[in-house]
Amino acid sequence: MAGGKRPPPAAAKSPAAGRSAVKAGLISAVVLGVAGLFVVGIVSDSSDDLSIPAPATDERADTVPILREARTSQGICYGWRLAGGSDVVSVGSNLGDGTPVAATPTCPRWIEVTADITYTAGSSESSDSARVQVKGSADIDAADLYAIERGLERFGLDDDAFIDDPGWAVTRAATTLPLLAAEAGLAAPAATPTA
Repeated sequence: MAGGKRPPPAAAKSPAAGRSAVKAGLISAVVLGVAGLFVVGIVSDSSDDLSIPAPATDERADTVPILREARTSQGICYGWRLAGGSDVVSVGSNLGDGTPVAATPTCPRWIEVTADITYTAGSSESSDSARVQVKGSADIDAADLYAIERGLERFGLDDDAFIDDPGWAVTRAATTLPLLAAEAGLAAPAATPTA
């Protein structure tokens, strides 16, 4: 070497210093990992449950006898269908909870309220939506079904009601069908339900 000087020897690291650095690195990794999980938990909050709630047991149980009495007095079967996309959440009729009214041989004349609810994630730019329709057997005119469908709003059963509480709204809508059918001239007024 020119100049005859050697660089000073490197300071020897003690084994304890190496272990301290490893511990500090592990602690940092754990802290960052926990913080990351916390942030992910906040970002993907469980409040983004997109499942459609079905009507409560008592709502379904209270609706069926009302529809049954209307069927007896008016000769029209009534029912409901609640869905979230292609998934049927709840169906029922005067024939019972879980029994659809459409395409049932014992119900040649029928009217059914259908609600298809879509919930979107809180981070989505799209809004929650409800598509509510009143459907019926082939012998019932489409204009009459549309009048019944529009009549639901008089009872506060608009899209917002179906989005906020779809189970309650669909069973409540089903109980209004006999009155709205009578108003449309499809049947005589239903008998007053007995308690």
